[in-house]
Amino acid sequence: MPRSGHVPDQAPRPRKPSAEEILAARNGIVPDLIAPRLKVLFCGINPSLYSAAVAHHFARPGNRFWPALYRAGFTTRLLHPTEGAELLQLGYGITNIVDRATTTAAELADEELIAGSARLSSKVEGYRPAFVAFLGVTAYRTAFRQRQAMVGPQDGKLRGAGVWILPNPSGLNAHYTPEGFAREFAALRHAIKG
Repeated sequence: MPRSGHVPDQAPRPRKPSAEEILAARNGIVPDLIAPRLKVLFCGINPSLYSAAVAHHFARPGNRFWPALYRAGFTTRLLHPTEGAELLQLGYGITNIVDRATTTAAELADEELIAGSARLSSKVEGYRPAFVAFLGVTAYRTAFRQRQAMVGPQDGKLRGAGVWILPNPSGLNAHYTPEGFAREFAALRHAIKG
């Protein structure tokens, strides 16, 4: 059952990057949080400039990834992006379809997403997660040429891993409320327990 109400904010906050540091992070990368045989490898589209500036996934203020994980029961407390390594201890990891940071995912060409899907497929084959959870249906449709894909479980597999699509947790995605994110994330959590 998704957690509701106030999301506790327990982690210390590191210094915010300056506007210059954020702009300088264009085309930067955020290292994968990955290990063999994860329960779920969460896969973003590509890092934001903010995330690349601080070298942590989903770090931009307003991104709803970390609160959605907590509310859906993947974590017992709200993790700060700087605590991403704790996800690995729980059997979860994070990667991206495209490694380079941009202001918005709209800056990525279709060809770049398709090339990223090939790299990701190789990564999945090597690390063998049980599920790959894509955070954004539009990018998934383009990268994997699955124009009819919808949020939720997918019929096919990716190099042996189950495929699930979750809504994009970016603060720019106004289609989902915090409760909506928690509900979609919780559906995946229940599927991996079953």
